[in-house]
Amino acid sequence: MAQRFGGNYSPTATKRRVGGSNRPRPVRRYKSRTRFLFLLTLPLVFLALTKPAVDMAVDMAAVAMLLLGFWLTQEGLKAEAAWAERTIARRPALPRKLLGSLLVGCGISLAAMEGLSGLPAVVLYGVVAGGLHLFAFGFDPMKDKGMDGVDTFQTDRVARALEKAEAYLSEIEGAAKRANDRGVTNRVNDFIATARTMFRTIEDDPRDLSAARKFLGIYLQAARDATVKFADIYVSNQDQTAKADYFALLDDLEASFEVKREKLLETDRNDLDIEIEVLRDRLKRDGLLVNEQGDGNL
Repeated sequence: MAQRFGGNYSPTATKRRVGGSNRPRPVRRYKSRTRFLFLLTLPLVFLALTKPAVDMAVDMAAVAMLLLGFWLTQEGLKAEAAWAERTIARRPALPRKLLGSLLVGCGISLAAMEGLSGLPAVVLYGVVAGGLHLFAFGFDPMKDKGMDGVDTFQTDRVARALEKAEAYLSEIEGAAKRANDRGVTNRVNDFIATARTMFRTIEDDPRDLSAARKFLGIYLQAARDATVKFADIYVSNQDQTAKADYFALLDDLEASFEVKREKLLETDRNDLDIEIEVLRDRLKRDGLLVNEQGDGNL
């Protein structure tokens, strides 16, 4: 049975006029937590430029390893956030944070290398750096969540459909940012939160996918195209009429998503009522139905 998803979202400043969801947007802590890491390679770059060619090449290779390790860590945190948001989720196929820690350790070892005489110390530096990095950012999710007794074929279909839908949302978000208007960004974030609320409903009951496929595909694609066109117009002349029309479109889409989600939940509740009645009838036939006083024929 589908349930209302209570994810970890932050409030937005814009109020919706029709049917909007109050579910917050996911907190993207991984961006702020990893952004400063990339800056840590700058001193090593400047130091490498003062060294002979071979040593400079070694230091630049270390910088490349560190940058790749930091990027993998950021992607691992991003994957972990997506895993945590969902009630049913597979573990990330690639342990990005673990690989990132290994690359950070190798990068530090390479940067600390000054000939082979100090090799044990260099290895120790790398082990300590990699271990501290992994301790700071944690391990990747190592197991599936909510998959016990779930039809994997259905969940794979849902995962593919939602991945495509999330790509549309990312494009909508990116196009809205081009408008460089806080009101537009907040309004689009509200719409994205409403769409993701439906995503969680479908994840809770993959049977809802067929009924909602149009919303995940055609409607989101149209919203993406409209957002791109609106951003092109708004960037050039700050057309307030176009902004009002675009907001009205989002209101209509948001209301449609909410109505469809409520219908999906109502269908699931009806299915549950039917299953309960069937079970009660079977218990009654078997003489095991518990009466209102709590007594039963056992």
